[in-house]
Amino acid sequence: MLDLPATETLSRPIRLRIGEIARGAGAAVAIESPGGSLSYAALDARAAALAGALASRGVTPGATVAVCLPRSAEQIVALLAVWYAGAAYLPLDPAWPEARLAAFVTRAGCAAAIAPRGAAIGTVTPDDTDDAVSAEASDLAYVIFTSGSSGEPKAVEVGHDNLAALVDWHLGAFAIGAGTRSAHLAGLGFDAAAWEIWPTLAAGGTLCLPDDAVRLDPCALRDWLVRERVEVAFAPTALAEPLATMDWPADAPLRVLLTGADKLTVRPKPGQPFTFVNNYGPTECTVVATSGAVAAEGVGLPSIGAAIPGTTIHLLDPAGDAVTPGAPGEIHIGGAQVARGYRGDPALTAARFVTHPRYGRLYRTGDLALRLEDGDYAFLGRVDGQVKVRGHRIEPAEIAAALHRLPEIAASHVLVRDGELVAYVTLNGEVTAGALRAALGEALPDYMVPTHFARLDAMPLTTNGKIDVRALPDPASAALTESTGARAPQTPTELRLFEIVGDVLGHRDFGVDDDFFLLGGHSLLGTQVIIRARDAFGIDLSLFHLFEAATVAKLADVVETLIFAKIAAMSDEDIERLSA
Repeated sequence: MLDLPATETLSRPIRLRIGEIARGAGAAVAIESPGGSLSYAALDARAAALAGALASRGVTPGATVAVCLPRSAEQIVALLAVWYAGAAYLPLDPAWPEARLAAFVTRAGCAAAIAPRGAAIGTVTPDDTDDAVSAEASDLAYVIFTSGSSGEPKAVEVGHDNLAALVDWHLGAFAIGAGTRSAHLAGLGFDAAAWEIWPTLAAGGTLCLPDDAVRLDPCALRDWLVRERVEVAFAPTALAEPLATMDWPADAPLRVLLTGADKLTVRPKPGQPFTFVNNYGPTECTVVATSGAVAAEGVGLPSIGAAIPGTTIHLLDPAGDAVTPGAPGEIHIGGAQVARGYRGDPALTAARFVTHPRYGRLYRTGDLALRLEDGDYAFLGRVDGQVKVRGHRIEPAEIAAALHRLPEIAASHVLVRDGELVAYVTLNGEVTAGALRAALGEALPDYMVPTHFARLDAMPLTTNGKIDVRALPDPASAALTESTGARAPQTPTELRLFEIVGDVLGHRDFGVDDDFFLLGGHSLLGTQVIIRARDAFGIDLSLFHLFEAATVAKLADVVETLIFAKIAAMSDEDIERLSA
């Protein structure tokens, strides 16, 4: 196990630490990205200039500013600039639908938004530098949306003191210091990004950003981590599992591979050059609450580790009493990282952020766990219906609410089967699954769009009028038609790719011109498509090709181009040898 030492909680806002590094070691590299390098002095100066622009636009200390920029040095400059202006940032992923982005900006009460020129949510650009305002540990650091049990996302308020506690633990636990090279891989609108960015910059390390084609491909990501000499990296569970079990060079610089977000189902391959660390924590408790190294050998699923220093874990029953040793209970978290609450929702804040007569202020997670004999915790699942899919915490009621807003839907029920989202629907009229995905894609991010749609004449109900989940059929047996007028494969390449995509998706009710991602595909399924296509055609195909092509027909063109290029590069002897 890793030694996770208690660290002195400095509670000093991270922006102050970055400013000190800029003044004392300004030439050090803060960020490396495909767009180039940025020193601490340049990071500080550009953030200060943008903070001046925010102030000139009326942003005052205590305000909230939305930041909706692609993964880049500019995005991190913008986040820091918000702090320099005395405000809190709201991170948004520009890949989300415009309607969702606009709704989040409105609900969070943002005073301004930093986004590309022409974006629907507004733009702020750098202006003359203003003096940065003072920063207090009690100020808000960021506001971030997470799924809610009411079917509406919740805006969590996280303070600078909460974030400082996370950063101080991380620096001590994983030996982060000046010059340490760490990766930034997490989604832009999710709290794991804060865990990647701020500890590295608070310590004077270098934050390394890959492009998306690398970030989503396990093999390419491994090679990038080695090539860029990254020492510490976080990857969501679904991506970390292949990284932990594939072959690595014995001298790989990576010494810590962190993971979290879903239930971990693998152990690292023996002899890996890095320590594989599983972590658990809700957004409401500033990313991480428990942490522990995963041994290569062991019985059962890996644990989620033990409580990190400064955090307390209590397993309580519905009455609020501690469960007996070895019994499951709901995880309640206390300590310095427990967030302020939910913006604009005092009732829900009071229900979830509770004051226990014995343990003080706690966050009720809704997660079940039991404590193991060695003091670690085994994660068991959710108390309620909230689930995690592909690393994202999702409330199925939010997806059902979006479905109910569509005129074609009479009723719906959303759940997870075999790790995939399934929507059961009854209809007011005729509609295809592809059309429903397209409509949901206008309001929800892609990871919340169901992979499967099943059509029912009526929802099965229990005697008390609730949906009888056990009576819902296998979605394949009641699958809604994917599309109309689907075009069949016309060439051998299209046919082979059609078979590969169909096997990965679990059905072949689509055409070669249908968008893979609107059929329920995503980056993890896409990785399977690419691996199988590489084997089938013997070419160096990447996930980026699938993102660019999206359809079987267009991907077939890419495959044939790569095959012809490979043949053209062969010598006559190579061709004769293959023909023999």
